[in-house]
Amino acid sequence: MTTSPITRKRVRGGVGDSPLRIDGIPKVTGNFAYASDLYADGMLWAATLRSPHARARITKLDTAPAYAVGGVVLVLTQEDVVGRPGFGMHVPDQPVFADGECNYWGEPIAVVVASDLPTAKLGVEAIDVEFEELEPLTDMEEADARDSQTRRMKIRRGDRDVEGAVVVEGYYEVGQQDQAPLGNEAGLAIPDGDGGVDLYAVSQWVHSDHWQIYPCLDIEPEQVRCHPVGMGGAFGAREDVSMHIHLCMAALRTGRPIKMMYDRAESFVGHVHRHPARMWYRHEADNQGRLVKVEARLILDGGAYESSSNAVIANAAYFAVGPYRCDNVFVDAVAAKTNNPPAGAMRGFGGVQTAFAHEAQMDKLAGELGLDPLEIRLRNALGRGDALNTSGQLIEGSLPTAELINELDAMPLAEPLDSDDARHLPGGTGLTTDPRHVRRGVGYGVTLKNLAFSEAFDDYSDVRIVLSPIGVEVYTAAAEVGQGMVTIIQQLAREVLQIEQVAVVWADTGVIGSAGSTSASRQTQMTGGATHQCAIELREQILAEFGGDDLSGEGVWKDGELIVTLHEVCESGPREHEIRYRHPETFATDENGQGDAHPAWAVAAHRAVVDVDPELGLVRVVQIDAVHDVGRLLNPVAALGQIEGGTLQGVGLATLEELVLDRGVIKNANFTDYLLPTFLDAPHVEVKWVEEPERWGPLGAKGIGEPPTISAGPAVAAAIRNAIGADLIRVPILPQHIVGA
Repeated sequence: MTTSPITRKRVRGGVGDSPLRIDGIPKVTGNFAYASDLYADGMLWAATLRSPHARARITKLDTAPAYAVGGVVLVLTQEDVVGRPGFGMHVPDQPVFADGECNYWGEPIAVVVASDLPTAKLGVEAIDVEFEELEPLTDMEEADARDSQTRRMKIRRGDRDVEGAVVVEGYYEVGQQDQAPLGNEAGLAIPDGDGGVDLYAVSQWVHSDHWQIYPCLDIEPEQVRCHPVGMGGAFGAREDVSMHIHLCMAALRTGRPIKMMYDRAESFVGHVHRHPARMWYRHEADNQGRLVKVEARLILDGGAYESSSNAVIANAAYFAVGPYRCDNVFVDAVAAKTNNPPAGAMRGFGGVQTAFAHEAQMDKLAGELGLDPLEIRLRNALGRGDALNTSGQLIEGSLPTAELINELDAMPLAEPLDSDDARHLPGGTGLTTDPRHVRRGVGYGVTLKNLAFSEAFDDYSDVRIVLSPIGVEVYTAAAEVGQGMVTIIQQLAREVLQIEQVAVVWADTGVIGSAGSTSASRQTQMTGGATHQCAIELREQILAEFGGDDLSGEGVWKDGELIVTLHEVCESGPREHEIRYRHPETFATDENGQGDAHPAWAVAAHRAVVDVDPELGLVRVVQIDAVHDVGRLLNPVAALGQIEGGTLQGVGLATLEELVLDRGVIKNANFTDYLLPTFLDAPHVEVKWVEEPERWGPLGAKGIGEPPTISAGPAVAAAIRNAIGADLIRVPILPQHIVGA
């Protein structure tokens, strides 16, 4: 053992700091390796034949003409699937290829493998395929009437005969938003020469991919290894399997690496989308504005296959009232099954749709009672110790709704319109707007979102930490989708072990257990929590072994003196520890939606200021003020980035973004016609956070990925309504809606 007078120093880049992201410079300079950059010697390329109809019977499928194209080496169809014929996140209801009948526009029918991508596409065009077009079911209400659905649920809490003094009703619609990640779907499958395959493809949850892939290939689980890869955004679009099984099938059949990369138009149909919704609401309150009863009917269009619709409709139902106290709640909710492209996970996961409706209802109540919009929200604010308005679950963790509302109210409003600068007008430099006609509006969105997986799902994250004299390695299969989780993991490991050199090792499904999906605002709490706990346990093991009271990059300390160096600690090899981290147990609810379904929640409060040209229907979102419930702030810059980015996605849904379908066919599958907010559309965003530590997770931190998107959209919509004095019931709010109002 060694003693030393070295002065103990706290490590840099721990919790509370905002260290530089290790992937930041490579991404800015174009040197980051995305999935589309993958390459292997001798690789072939694959392309997909897709259905041109929303519903059709395949009457002829002749692949021989594709083989006549020079360079084509393989064509795969459903007949080539040797294992389970279908896949799916929860139920395997989606065929690997269309099996005799196509159920949505863009459904894969065949995959052509060739020497290069242009040849593969020529092979696709050469396939002789004929269809008998069938009448598609594309209306969600008609599907509901036909009992075509994947889940029907209800909330029954309290006394339905109770009545309030003030009643407001409303009908609301939410269009279909696309995640529109800038990086398209891409992947590479490499056969191992022994009947197995390594898959490198965009994914938010490689273990979920693995569980869906290997049964379709009819091989052993360990013969498929799914690897995390670099991707340019996700927002839910990468939760479902897309090209994954096709790549593996082709690699195993040809014995060569296979690459596939969707173009922009194909990406729009190659992943799921946000569920469009129709919602009917009735709110009843007493004369002081306190909620007495809420009734709602919700229909979400899940498209042709289940994907995650069962969980999305559950979220929509559980958070149908928002972060407000109400003892009597009655909700009927259904996820309809249609011939529209499949809907699934997207940032906000069911909460976005109902937030638009319940916040419009709160504004209506405020108007009827002559109350300030924030005052009525404050009078009804849920908090710790209250029961969740829908399931009756006691809120044991933090939920500082009232604090957020008060903080938001104290923030200064945006400056008056600067009409001398055309860039500040709704029409911009097009000089279409007369400044005298501009009307300013202010609106609010206060919303609630669950954190992590619910309804008795066994939600866990595996982490392994390896400590050596050169630093720390944290092994995880958690997907980094651009949110900065790698930095959070490093910070947590540094904070506990007090060693600056921390590397995150993205391990495949054969090396480490599941970290769960990078979704549901869960990875900071789950994989961050696993990292934090694993580091604590490793630290305590080492301190107990050597009789120390502190650990750092130098070694083990006792009473301020270094007693064992890190080299001596690792004399017989690196020290490692692995754990499986779970959040508090959740339970399935009963037939009335009652029970402890969720491990935690987060609340967000946004105020939007907009300028509107009512004659032309043009909108400029001037400023958004956001106050967020973060539990414990781990990385201020990362938190700010999540809030700003999520807010802009909410602005997009409120004012621009919608997939346009005609009889199930997407008509705007490109970035020319699917309109995204750009930097010129981005408002100034002021952010504050409230720290009230959660009962679980690393140091009480909460996930913050989804709440800003949920609350920003309703706030912008409310501000537009406030500006023009009209009841706008649908998002996105388009120019014709404003002019027509």
